[in-house]
Amino acid sequence: MSETTTPRLDVHKTYKLFVGGKFPRSESGRVYEVTDRKTGDWLANVPQGTRKDTRDAVAAARKAVGGWSGATAYNRGQILYRAAEMLQGRREQFAAEVALSEGVSTKKAAALVEAAVDRWVWYAGWTDKVAQIAGSANPVAGPYFNLSTPEPTGVVGVVAPTRGNGFSLLGLVSAIAPVIATGNTAVVALAPDAPLPGLSLGEVLATSDLPGGVVNLVSGRTEDIAPTLASHQDVNALDLTGVNSPEGPGSARALETLAADTLKRVRRPDVTDDWTAAQGTDRLLAFLETKTVWHPMGI
Repeated sequence: MSETTTPRLDVHKTYKLFVGGKFPRSESGRVYEVTDRKTGDWLANVPQGTRKDTRDAVAAARKAVGGWSGATAYNRGQILYRAAEMLQGRREQFAAEVALSEGVSTKKAAALVEAAVDRWVWYAGWTDKVAQIAGSANPVAGPYFNLSTPEPTGVVGVVAPTRGNGFSLLGLVSAIAPVIATGNTAVVALAPDAPLPGLSLGEVLATSDLPGGVVNLVSGRTEDIAPTLASHQDVNALDLTGVNSPEGPGSARALETLAADTLKRVRRPDVTDDWTAAQGTDRLLAFLETKTVWHPMGI
């Protein structure tokens, strides 16, 4: 009796949003196609996040602020390091997604994934040191100690990078890691044309001991997600790194105007961002507030 081999069907990955530590589909049920950057071939269907999904993500981020900002800096560093460990364990998958998303060779994509792992480790090391460069003991005339200490801003809306070498993962990690390293929570509008590494990053974070709601990842049209973040009263700051539109509701000017209504801190897009270069402390300090206290000497 001869054996016949039945051809099997590939099991395609189902990509989902990452909100509140869970993996919901889009509230609308809609998806859109993501294609290979080089060939234009179909890669996957991803959720088309809506304004409602964005508001849900903001609510989850707001709920997580107290616990995450109240955690010790050492504990936050341990969790960021764990994210690096989990990402390294899946580097082949991420290298394939980066290669398809950015149209680069597999070898170059692997190097970009390794750089993203190193970027997590680098920011993990800063969690318990940033207070040393952002805080101070201030000289005053009188029998008092005057101390300035950094505190997180709160919920930060991030428009993920959409350009530059390694933007889909290395750039994304470079935008998220400093936000959460300093005790903030994040709602991220992923790059609409290259969301696959970002959505898979949610799976890494879910297994890295990161509390639910600290990072929320939403794929879809930036023109829908970013204005919702900019106008939402529970969002305290905006990182507009990935904003490209010169005009319209998704432009930096329009988003800054919306953000001004609720007095948000805004980090404007920088076209010179080089994600493969060594990162300074600018992003670490961008979303910190300074609390200054007086304390009598001798008490």
